[in-house]
Amino acid sequence: MTELTPSRPTSPDVTPLAPRLRRAPALATRRRLVLALNVVTVAALFSAMLALFLPLGITWAEGAMLTAFLLTLPWLSIGLWNSILGLLLDLRHGAGAAAHVTPALSRIRGDEAITARVAVVMPLRNEDPDASIARLRRLEEEIACSPYAGRFSYHVLSDTDDAHVALKEEARIAQWRSARPTAAIHYRRRTDNTGYKAGNIAEFLHSPEGASDLFLPLDADSEMGADTVFRLIRVMQVSPEIGMLQSLVTGLPARSLFTRAFQFGMRHGMRSYTLGSAWWQGDCGPNWGHNIVIRTTPFREQCMLPVLKGRGPLSGAILSHDQVEAVLMRRAGYEVRVLAEESESYEENPPSLVDFIRRELRWMNGNMQYFKLLSMPGLKPVSRLQLGLAILMYISAPAWIAFILIGAALAGTADQINAIPAAAGLTLFAVLMTLSLSPKLMGLAQVLCSSARSAAYGGRARVLLGGLAEIVFSMLTSPVVAVALTQFAIGLVFGQRIGWSAQQRSRDRLEWHEAARVLWPQTLLGGALCLWFWIQAPWALIFGAPVLLALLLSIPVAVLSTLPRPSRWSQATGLFDIPEDRRPALQSAPLHANTA
Repeated sequence: MTELTPSRPTSPDVTPLAPRLRRAPALATRRRLVLALNVVTVAALFSAMLALFLPLGITWAEGAMLTAFLLTLPWLSIGLWNSILGLLLDLRHGAGAAAHVTPALSRIRGDEAITARVAVVMPLRNEDPDASIARLRRLEEEIACSPYAGRFSYHVLSDTDDAHVALKEEARIAQWRSARPTAAIHYRRRTDNTGYKAGNIAEFLHSPEGASDLFLPLDADSEMGADTVFRLIRVMQVSPEIGMLQSLVTGLPARSLFTRAFQFGMRHGMRSYTLGSAWWQGDCGPNWGHNIVIRTTPFREQCMLPVLKGRGPLSGAILSHDQVEAVLMRRAGYEVRVLAEESESYEENPPSLVDFIRRELRWMNGNMQYFKLLSMPGLKPVSRLQLGLAILMYISAPAWIAFILIGAALAGTADQINAIPAAAGLTLFAVLMTLSLSPKLMGLAQVLCSSARSAAYGGRARVLLGGLAEIVFSMLTSPVVAVALTQFAIGLVFGQRIGWSAQQRSRDRLEWHEAARVLWPQTLLGGALCLWFWIQAPWALIFGAPVLLALLLSIPVAVLSTLPRPSRWSQATGLFDIPEDRRPALQSAPLHANTA
C-alpha cells in the first residue's frame, strides 16, 4: 500500500502546481470582523454567567462549572454569526449569494464542454449493494444522456469483509456492465481496511485506474444529479487555483419520522450557516468527504494522511479524514471552496436516534485526533482554526453535561447557587437556548422571506409548523446525544476507541430492546437528577425541565420516532416535508432506503 504520509509543500504558501494568488484585502477584513464579533459574544456571555457567581466569591467547584461553560461558547457563537451573516447575504444578494462568496461560480455560463477526465469514486464497506450501486448507476445513466459520457469513469472501491455482501457487490457490478457495455465501470476489492475510507481512496489514486484530472468521491448514501456535477466540473476547469469544490449536501426524501424531522432541521441550519461561513472562510473552505470535486494530482501528491503515532485511541489512521485533506490542500497553495447553495446533491441521514448517535461517536473519535494535527507545519491560520473548531464541536457536548452535573451537585449544597435570582437565571438560559437554535432560525427566516422557497415547502404556515415541531424534537434529542458523547469522551480518556463499520442506513423500526441497550444511561441519569433536585432544590426543576424530560423520555422518543404509524402520519400531513418530497419525479424514483 502507498505510504499515507503527506508531502511537504515546497514553500509555506504554494507549490509549483498552483498559481500564486494574492489574497483579496476584503477577505482579511471579513475575518477580522468575524473574529471580533465572536470574541465579543463569548466575552459577553461568559461575563453574564460570571456575574451570577461573583457576589459571594467563586469556589473551586464553581470555577470548574464556569470553565465548562466557557468551553461551550465558541461553537455556540460561531453558529450564531455564521447563520446571521448567511441570512443577511441571502437577503441582499438573493440567487447570487453563492457567487458572491465563491466568485469562481460567475466565470461559467453553464454550457461549456466538459473536457476534464473525471473519476467518480464510491468506497464501500459492508454496505447494501442494491441501494448504493443503484445510486451510482443513476448518475452514470444521466451523464450518458449528455455529450460528455466518455469523459467519466466509475469506480466502486470495496473494503467489504463480509463474503455474502461482496458476492452481491460483484453481481450488481456485472449486471451494470452488462446493461451499459460502453461505460467505463470498474470494481476493485481490497483484502484489508488499511487507512479506512481515506486509505481506500489513496490506494486507488496511486493505481493506474486513478489517472484522472478530477475525481468525485461519493459515499454509499450519496445521490447527485448530472447538472450539479457538470456545474462543479465547469467551475474547476476555468479555476486552476481551486483544488476542492464542495457542494452543499442536503437530505434525501425519507419515510421515518426521525429522519424527516432531523433533516428538516439540518437543511435549514446548514443553508444559512454554510453561506455565512463561506463569506469569511473564503479559500479555506470545507470538505465533507463526499459530493465534492477534487483536483487529482495535488490531492495525490499533497493530501495523503499521516498515520498518527502512539497506541491510544487518538493514534493510528485518521477517522475524520475530510477536513484534514482540506487543510492539506490549502497548505499546498490551492483554494478549497464551497458551492453554498442547494442543488442536486443529496445524502441519506440515519434512520433512528440510535443510528445517529453511533455515527456521531465515530466522528467524535476522528475529530479528537485533530489534537495531534494542530501543530502540523505550514498550515494557514484559518486552517488551524477550522481544526480547533472541529475539536470544540465535540468538546462542547461533554462540557454542557459537566456544567449541568456540577450545577446539580451545587444546587443542594452551595448558598451561592441557591441565591441566584430566578429571573436572571431564566433570562440567561433563554438567551443561550435561542443562540443554540440560531442556525435553524436563520435558515427558516430565509425560507419565510421568499414566497418561492416557502411554496416549495408547502407554504409559510407549513414551514412555521414544521420549524416549531422540529425545534421541540431537537430539544428532546440533543441532550440524549450530548450524554452519549460525554460517555464516549470519558471512554476515550481510558483508551476506548471506535472502528469503521458499516452504517445502518435503513431499518423498518427501532426495537425497544435495542433502544434500551443504548439509551439506558440517559434514562438513569435523568431519573437520578430528578430525584436529586426534588429532594435538594425543587426550584431547579424549572431550569432543568427541558433536559430532564429529554433524558427520561429518551427510549420512547427513539422508538416512537421510527414506528410506521407516526411516520406515515408525518408523510400524509406533510409535516417535515422538504421540497424534494413534493416533487413527483423524485418521489417515484428509488432515491431512499429509509423505510418505516
